[in-house]
Order: sequence, then C-alpha cells, then structure tokens
Amino acid sequence: MRPSPPLSLPLLAALALLSPSLARAGDLTLWHAYREGGAEQEALRAILARFQERHPETRVTTLAVPFEGYASKLGAAIPAGNGPSLFIDAHERVADYQRRGLVAPAGGALPPEERPGFAPASLDAVSLGGQLYGIPLSRKCLALYLNSELIPQDPPDLEALLDAPLGPGVLPLAHVAGAAYMHAPFLSAFGGAMLGPDGSYGLDSEAGRRSTEYVAGLARRGKIPEEASGSLVNELFSSGKAAGAIGGPWTAGDLKGSVRYRVIPLPPLRGVGPMKPLLTVEAAFLTPQAGEEARELARFLGSEDAAQIRAQVGRTVSARARPSEAERSDPFLLAFARAADGAIPMPTSPLMRLTFEPADRALRKVLRGDAPADVALREAAHRFDDVRRPPPAPAASGPYLLLLGLLTLLGAGYLVREGRQAAAQGELRRSLPAYAYIAQALLAVTVLVIGPLIVGAGTSFFAGRGDTLRFVGLAHYAEILTARGGPLLASGSFYLVLLVTLLWTLANVSLHLLLGLFFGLLLSHPTLRFKALYRVLLIVPWAVPSYVTALAWKGMFHRQFGAINAILMALGAEPVAWFSRFATAFSANLATNVWLGFPFMMVVTLGAITAVPQDVLEAAEVDGATRWQRLRLVTLPLIKPVLLPAVALGAVWTFNMFNVVFLVSGGDPDGTTDILVSEAYRWAFTRDAQVGYAAAYAVLIFLLLFGGTRALNRLTGARV
Repeated sequence: MRPSPPLSLPLLAALALLSPSLARAGDLTLWHAYREGGAEQEALRAILARFQERHPETRVTTLAVPFEGYASKLGAAIPAGNGPSLFIDAHERVADYQRRGLVAPAGGALPPEERPGFAPASLDAVSLGGQLYGIPLSRKCLALYLNSELIPQDPPDLEALLDAPLGPGVLPLAHVAGAAYMHAPFLSAFGGAMLGPDGSYGLDSEAGRRSTEYVAGLARRGKIPEEASGSLVNELFSSGKAAGAIGGPWTAGDLKGSVRYRVIPLPPLRGVGPMKPLLTVEAAFLTPQAGEEARELARFLGSEDAAQIRAQVGRTVSARARPSEAERSDPFLLAFARAADGAIPMPTSPLMRLTFEPADRALRKVLRGDAPADVALREAAHRFDDVRRPPPAPAASGPYLLLLGLLTLLGAGYLVREGRQAAAQGELRRSLPAYAYIAQALLAVTVLVIGPLIVGAGTSFFAGRGDTLRFVGLAHYAEILTARGGPLLASGSFYLVLLVTLLWTLANVSLHLLLGLFFGLLLSHPTLRFKALYRVLLIVPWAVPSYVTALAWKGMFHRQFGAINAILMALGAEPVAWFSRFATAFSANLATNVWLGFPFMMVVTLGAITAVPQDVLEAAEVDGATRWQRLRLVTLPLIKPVLLPAVALGAVWTFNMFNVVFLVSGGDPDGTTDILVSEAYRWAFTRDAQVGYAAAYAVLIFLLLFGGTRALNRLTGARV
C-alpha cells in the first residue's frame, strides 16, 4: 500500500490566508504609512491605547504600508472588500480617492458642532464640493533648520544666511535642489505654482525659469550641495557641515549627533518675495465599508486628547484651531505651526502628483548644466502633457473573445489528442502517485505565479480605474510599440529603453561570467592558502541586501562628497559628475551590479570545477597539454553544461534588476539609464497609476525573456 502524500502545514496556512476572514463584530483595521519605529507611529500607538481603554469592546489592528505603494494598495484592496475600515493619508489624494470610490463622507465622524475646533484651512483641504471626506489630524510643511552655534541670530532673509561668515568646509544651506517638492517654496517666491488654475503645467513659466536659475546659481556658487539627497542633507547638518537645512518635522527624527538647532519659517528671498512651502494636511479617511465603530475611532483620532499625544510623542503640528498645551510649550512645534499658517495647501487635483516626476528631471538637468532652464522646463511640460493624454478609445471585445475561445479549443484539442495515445496514457497511470505528491506545489505555483501572470496579462487590455475601467484591446501595445507617436529612439521610448536594457544585460552577464570564472578558478587552485577566508570575503557582496549595496555605491559616486571622486582628486584627476552623462551613469550602475552579481557565478564555477574528474586532467597533463590547454580544452567544456543555465538565470535577473537602476542612477540623466522594468514601474506608480499600460510593458518583458531563453536553448542545446 502506497503512503498518501502528507498535507503540508504551509499549504494549510496559505488556504487560511486565501479564505475569507472571520472577524468578529467590532474589529477595526487602520492603515497608515508611518515609518516603523518612528515618532509618529509611537504616537499613533499611544492614541490607540487610549482609545482601547475607553472602548474595550472594539479591537483595532494597524497595518503599516510603505508610502511608495500606499495609494495603489488602497486602490486594490478597498474595492475587493479587503481594505481597512479607515486609513491615514495626505489630503491631496482625496479627489482621486473620491473619484475611485475609496473614501466615504465623514458624516457623523465629525459633526457640524465640532468643526469649529479645527483650522478652516485644514477642513477645506479635506472637503470636496462642500462635503467633508476626512478628519484633519496634523499639518506638515517645510521650514528652515538652523545650527544655533553657527547662526545665533535668525536671518531676515535667505541671502543673509547664504552670505553668513562660516568656517572652511561649511555650507550655508543643505537643500535637495533637484526635488520638485523642495523647489516649490522658491517657485512661490517668484509668483509661480506647480499646477496652474486651469490644470496647466505651472513650472514652465517665467516664474519657473527664474526660480530654477536662482537655485542653479546657488549650486554653482557653492551655497548648496551638488546632487543632494535627503540623507546627505541630514548628514551635512548633523555633522555641522551645513549652517542651515530645509526640511519638515520628519527631518528631526533623522538628525544624529549633538548639533544644537532651532527651527524658523522659511525666510523670504531678498527683493523677490516670501517663500511659501506646500502644506499637507494629514487626515483620517473612512472607507465605504466603515461602520459606526470606525466613525467613533476617526472622531477620537481628531480629538484634543489625540492632538495632545501627537504633539508630545510624535512632535507634529495639530490641525485643530487652537494649539494644544504641548504645542504652546514647544518652540519646535510653534515654528512649524507658524510655517503652516503661511503655507499653500497642496491642490487636491490628481494632476498635481503628475507634475513632480517631469519637474524632478528638469531641475536635475538645469542643476547639472545639461540644458538651459527654458529648454528643460519646456521638455517637462511636454512630458506632463504626454502622461495626462486621454486613455485609448474603447474597443469591441467580441473579436478578442472569439480569438480566446478558438485558442482555448485548440489547446483542449491538443491535450485530448495527446491523452488518447496509448503511450501517454500508460505514462500518466504510472505517474499518478508522483502527481499526488506535487499537487501542493502545483497549487501554490498556480495561485502565486500563474494566476498573477494571467491577471496581469488581462489587465494590459484595459485602461482607467474603478468605474471608468474600459476594454481597449491592444491599444496599449500599439502605443508602446509606436513610441506613443514620437520618434522611435526618443528619450523614454520603448525601443531606446530596450536597447539600454539589452546593453545592460549583456555587459553585466559578461562581467559576471568573467569575474566568476576568474575567482572560481583561483579559489579552486590546490596550492592557494586561506581559501576559506577568501571565499567568505568574496561572498559578502552577494549576502548583503541589494538595496543596501545600491545606496552605498550611490553615495560613493556622489560628485562632491563621494569616495570615488575623493580618490580621483587624490591622484590629481578632476572629479566626475557621474550621473550627468549616460556613459558615466551607466558605468556607475554597471559597477554596482557587477559587485552584486559576480559571487553567484563564482559559486557556480566552484561547484562545477569540483565535479571535473581529476583523472581526465591528469591524463591531459601526461599527454603534454599545457595549463592553458587543459583549461580551454578540458575544464571549460566540462563545466559548460553547468554554466549555461546559470548564465540564463543571471540574464533574467539582470534584465529585471530594478533595485540598482532605480536606487543608484534613478534613470539619470533624463531617464536614459532606465531599463524596461523601471520604466514599467514609473507608468504604474508615478504617472497617474496607468496600470494597464504598465501591465502591457510587463507582458512584453515576459515575452522577450521567454523568447530569449528559448533561443539560447536552441543555440547551445542546453536545458534552460
């Protein structure tokens, strides 16, 4: 009697997760995007603990969702009934959420008699058409951090800070000049806005040109750092190498060291005007599934008690009309409260978020000196208009359904024909016990791999979201393959990105293979001492998470503070602006990924070499073969069957190596180092969440990889 296949515990767990949850009445789920271990998350926990004391019958579960994917996860979960009861998010998304049916009116969560307790601007920020859709919690905007030892007096304007006498190596201001959100206060000082009242691109204007040239001038004069990032700004200010820094209340939690600082609202630009940052109102939003318990929790989150905790623990400015006692006694919060009073609420139009990516690229081009401000901003406006173009027209679904039916019938006919053959039936009977044992793995692969592939492929035939979703057939593929009507090799076109991706894959895999072979052969040499130590050291790049390595290498390639340029200058060479040209930016990405990838090939080579019969090598040596001949004619042919699948697997990994490209170069300069997977990411998450268009990119990537591996199979005869 054959034993029955065991029922695995992981399968039971997966089935339990896939089955509907049996939540008891009174259970609430709250989503947020606070950083794990941050002050705001601790404040939320304290507020919920206070709520639980007063409502012991209600159990609240929280879920922290990464900010980058927050909106997309809400959009996927809430319509399916798997979303939260309420969630905390910024006010500028409320119009998009309301359009997609993700939020419900606040209603009884904030009765009219309690609304005077909130700042009018905060209520306006979460209102649409006179209807309140959220309970304001806090206000956030940018302000100026000042090193109290270097700048003892508050500067009357920004120029006073920039011209302050400082020691050698100290910058007047640490500022992320290449980020549109950080540039918005300068734009406002010149009378401009990121988004025009009519939905036009506001940065492509006289105010945009003047503000961009002003900031670029600061970088050329050495008043602000070059190629700055948020982490660099924090490091410069924390170490006393910057007298001031522009940041939000979240910046305080990232400052390290013992620097004494204070915060003031952003000062005006001399002879130009006041700098007004963008104001974000954080609010609690109810989902359509929310009940009375969720409304009660939302009401408590916006209460005075919660505001007091949020100020004491989270150190954030309340959205209420009167500051809490904790706010009045904290100069830090008072400064941000004054800054918020003079800030400009971010528009709730969904077009607002579309302005950031083209603006970031334009600002970085001007800062690097790659293009004049008017040219770069005109290109940004073109990208903005291209992304917001209307979706394709609906297509008739009948022909596609007919084709799908015919393909299904052909597939079924093929299976029936193969199954009727006597040999196939005999093999099937003999294999039934084996199929029983692999059924669990087959189910898992179907649910976790095949299912998402089918859903993703189906998504590529649709455009829009929610109630605007419509079938467009092959329109997305047509737009991609025709470069959206522009030049086939224009920046961002499918064909240019494909060429970069192929070059990226070929260069990486070649170097991975060469270095892996070199170190594998070196470590397999019988006379080499300390092999174990060398193996551990050479495996470290593979063991460290790729995003950690990518960020470390990005810092080393920094033009002003990077270790690589420091070495070049020590040798008498000029520093290199690594991300200002395609060749150098591509080289930076390549160096990072080679560092990450060669250990895999080294391990494969070591394993393959150990399987080479020693008697064959000895026979070749007896026959007079040199060491090079033994390597070329004996060792390499014997390990080739092992290396070819590894090369194919490495090519697939490299083709989709998102982390390195996104974190090191970020696509710079001007998106020329983006690969297909990073371009698909941008369409899905930064360009109005055009998921159908991104899904079409994903299908094309899959077809390219499938065809490439099959072609490699035929050329080499290997089983890949």
